[in-house]
Amino acid sequence: MNGTMLRLTVVLAGAAFAASASAECSRATLQKLTDTYVKAQTDGKAATVPLAAGATYAENDKTMDIGKGVLAAPMKIDFTRSFHDTTQCASFTEITAATQAHPYVIHTRMEATQDGKVKKMESVVTDDGDWVFGATEHLAVTKAENWSEIPAAKRDTRAAIQAAADAYLNNWGNPELPVPHGTPCSRLEGRMSITTNRKPEVNPCEMGAFPEKLNVSNRRYVIDETVGAVSIFHNFPWIDSGIPKDPGTPASQSFRVEGGKNRYIHEVTVCTTPGCGRGGPPGGAARQGGPGAQGGPGGARQGGPARQGAPAAPGGA
Repeated sequence: MNGTMLRLTVVLAGAAFAASASAECSRATLQKLTDTYVKAQTDGKAATVPLAAGATYAENDKTMDIGKGVLAAPMKIDFTRSFHDTTQCASFTEITAATQAHPYVIHTRMEATQDGKVKKMESVVTDDGDWVFGATEHLAVTKAENWSEIPAAKRDTRAAIQAAADAYLNNWGNPELPVPHGTPCSRLEGRMSITTNRKPEVNPCEMGAFPEKLNVSNRRYVIDETVGAVSIFHNFPWIDSGIPKDPGTPASQSFRVEGGKNRYIHEVTVCTTPGCGRGGPPGGAARQGGPGAQGGPGGARQGGPARQGAPAAPGGA
């Protein structure tokens, strides 16, 4: 290698390292940011979320003014859980508001600057009419789960945590692909808590096959090794009959991974029409070998921000 090439290689390597390092921030910074976000939602004061210059905000893949979405109104929050990704300087928060007049389950992902200002914020906002929605049932289950800090010597690497979660979504496109589910493993899909399978030999987190192969695209990650957690925002193809199959509807999956295997899986999925226009959740008659369906979502959507491709519901919050 000549001198010019060597210098160029060193410069490029240094630039890559600097770019990587600039994305990192402290856990304390991210914890302060998620606390601030939860307080802002509790009070309905969007202006208290610290935004960097040029920051963007979106709900259900629709870019909007942060003061015109769900953050505009106070919310009685019953439970939250957050992940803090110091490598990417990003965070994830799950909000469950089950006991107010208008229940919600919200997943929010934030990308931040090193000093804790939001560069990009996006939320998957679900309420009545979304896929098997049920905040009361969701609250009872999520509060009872153990997502506590994992001892340093037992933590999985970022790559292992992401691989376990990606395998779950990749399996939707190829049911022959193995998915590392632990024993026990449980899945919380809207209001459905699936902890056992009618076939004892089948892991309850095993989904079975969709009627057709799905390509889960537009994945955005938040990984927190300290609690073995990963959040994946993505588009869920096929499920919403009211829109084209691809890329699909906004959805979020969060995983707790222990020893390289999935322990808990949460899903929230937006529907443009009540129940995504389908009679019951995948895993029943619509899938092969999955857990039995536990009923479709009930009732019409309550008022709230307009969903992707759908008009705002009457009545307000």
